[in-house]
Order: sequence, then structure tokens, then C-alpha cells
Amino acid sequence: MDFGFSVATYIVLALSILYIINKLYQWNKGNVKNFPPGPWALPLIGNLHIMDLKKPHFTYLELAKKYGPVFSVQMGTNKIVVLAGYETVKDALVNYAEEFGGRGKTRIFQNIDKDFGLAHSRGENWKVMRRFTLTTLRDFGMGKSPVEESIIEECSYLIKGFESLKGKPFDNRMMINAAVANIIVSLLIGHRMDYEDEQFKRLLSLISENIKLLGSFTVGESGNPHSYFHNENLTRLVRNLFSAGMETTSTTLRWGLLLMMKYPAIQEKVQQEISKVVGLAQPTYSHRGQMPYTNAVIHEIQRFSDLVPLSVAHETTRDVTFRGYYIPKETYIIPLLSSVLRDKTQFEKPDEFYPNHFLDSHGHFVKKDAFMPFSAGRRVCAGENLARMELFIFFASLLQKFTFHFPPEIRDSDLMPDVGFTNTPKQHRICAVPRF
Repeated sequence: MDFGFSVATYIVLALSILYIINKLYQWNKGNVKNFPPGPWALPLIGNLHIMDLKKPHFTYLELAKKYGPVFSVQMGTNKIVVLAGYETVKDALVNYAEEFGGRGKTRIFQNIDKDFGLAHSRGENWKVMRRFTLTTLRDFGMGKSPVEESIIEECSYLIKGFESLKGKPFDNRMMINAAVANIIVSLLIGHRMDYEDEQFKRLLSLISENIKLLGSFTVGESGNPHSYFHNENLTRLVRNLFSAGMETTSTTLRWGLLLMMKYPAIQEKVQQEISKVVGLAQPTYSHRGQMPYTNAVIHEIQRFSDLVPLSVAHETTRDVTFRGYYIPKETYIIPLLSSVLRDKTQFEKPDEFYPNHFLDSHGHFVKKDAFMPFSAGRRVCAGENLARMELFIFFASLLQKFTFHFPPEIRDSDLMPDVGFTNTPKQHRICAVPRF
């Protein structure tokens, strides 16, 4: 069939196609030699067309299978390097701690914190604020008996709140958020706040909403002038501590109760151990050594819930050759914690809730190097010790007092997390039935 195309037209068309292919090749090749491999990127949008925008870590896990533990993706015009698997992430964050210890630039966090505070600050400001935070929290008693007493006291208020529902179905999110937030409140301002305080409830709601919005791909991006200790910096530091200290621990506890309802046999075994070791006495953090199964269950809750699957973005502080690839200074780095917590070489049943991951054949608790819910290296969570204490005391105290199950009309629960910066359980209701 003759479409009226001349030979010259075909030649021009062929040359145009070759030109476009060459431009796409140059676009993907870039100017960096031996940069980590990755999928073919389109101009302007990069690899956005292949991403699961609600759960990007799912896409990264699949790409790691094809391109290996060090690979690159392109978000718009920005190249990102993803690190996958326990060995690779540990190597980068621990053995190359300085090189991979920067904080990745994210427009929304820069707009919110303006490089102040702790979580998203950089350079010397981050070093000063981290030292100040760790020293201050220690001075306030973090990891010591005064904080443990505050946690135990708050447990009593939370238990009373659960008891007031008399076994009827309820959404536990606000109550658990308030209980965990009160530990930070008591550290920062010296007293707890009532769960029904309207300002307190409003603050908790805003924090939860912010965490959800930060996970969306629809987001866009006085005194001595040389001092880091000024109101703007310290205000953002307090906000970082409050948000991170509340959201991660409370969400883990909510996952814990949901999983206990899902697996009643595991819940019963935890309760049997609590009864054997502490009876009706108050569980304390020192009991964890005598309660290996409960300790293993809490660790498995943290592993399985995969709370911060992408970690918080890192950045290279200098040019580095890592595992055979050249990564330039100021490259955005994603240490894929999800790939560590579900590494098949480290965990027997990575996609299942299996407390035996942290137990030996004799039922003794076993530490796992690949247990990295708090990340690792220079940017490891500053509140890790506080979170560990909170999780054990809250979880053991609640399981001592109540048996948790689904409302009568619900037989099972969807364990697929909700969309957000953290993996939070979808909205659900629980029944807390007093055991005594």
C-alpha cells in the first residue's frame, strides 16, 4: 500500500528515531562512570511510571531481585541509590558510616524544619543537636528508674482506659498514642496530660495526619549568630522528639495487639509466661531476661510490622566507591530497611509472623544482627533505648491484664498496612477483655 512516503521521508524518520534513542541512552547513562545499575528512565519523569506510589518499597524489593543489592532509580531528574539486604545495608551504615552518614535532602522536610532540629538536620548542626539530645535525655533519666516509673504510671492510666470499655469494641489508636506521647511529655515538660484534653487530642491527630501525608508521592518537595542553641533549632528538636517518640512506639504497640488477636495461641503463650514470671506484680524492664518468649514476640512484632521500610533518607558526604560502584558526593541514598528485616538469608520465614526467629532450640532469646528497626550507624534512632523500655513494659502490662480479640462481627483482619511514611495498621477495632 502506498502512503505517499518518499525514500527521503523514510531516511528522515529513521534518523529521527535513532536520534531519540541516542538521547534516551545519554539521558540514562548520565555523566557518572560505573554508577549503580537501574531500570531505563524516561526524560522528565524518570522511573515514576514503574513505581508503586503507595508502597514504593514493594517496587524497590522487586528491582533488587533484578539489579542486585546496590542499584539506582530516577525520580524525576534526581538519581537515587537504593541499598538492599542485610549485608549491604550494614556495610554502608556501619563500615562506611561517615560516607553514608549524611541526611538526604527532601523538600517537604526542608520546608518544615529548615535543616534545624535533629531528624532532618545536616552537618555540624546535626552533630551538635545529637550530642545535646543524647546528653539531655540521659540527664532526664532515659533508660533509668525515673523514666521506667513514668512508663509504669502511664500504663496504669492506659489500663484504666481499656477497663472503662468493659470488653466492648473500640479503636485503640488515640488512647495508645496519648499514653506513649505522655512519656515524651513528662520528659520534656515535667507532667503528663489527660487523654481527654482537647489540645492534646488535637496535637496527636495532627501528628498522625502528618505521618500519613509524608508517605504520599503527591507531596512536593537570637543571640549569638554562630550558636546552634536558638529557639528555632530547639523548637524543631522538641517537635522531632515528640513526633518520632510517639508515632513509632504507639504504632508498634497497635501492631502488637492486632497480631495477638490474629494469633491467639501466641497471645496465650505470652500470658502464660507473664503469669509464671511476675504473677500479678507489675512487669518491669528487668523482667525481660526472665521472659524470653515475650521478648521474642516483641522483637518479631517490630520485625514483621516493618515500621519504616525506606528508613529516613541518607546522603553521601563524599565521593565513595562502594561494592564496586562509584557513588558521588550528595547522592540521595535509601537504605531499604524492609529488605533487611525480611532478608531470607537472616530469617527463616521472613514473610510470616514467627517469634521463633528470636529463639534458639532451647527457648532462649537470641539476638539477631539483622534486627534493624531503629536503623544503624551514625543515624541510628536516638530514642532506641527509651522505645525498647516502653514497648516491653506497655506490652507485658497490657497482656497481663487483658485478653485481646476481634469484635464479634469480625473473624479476621487484613495485615496490609495503611499508606503513610510509616507502615501503620489499617483502622480497626479491638476488644480488651479483663483476665481477672
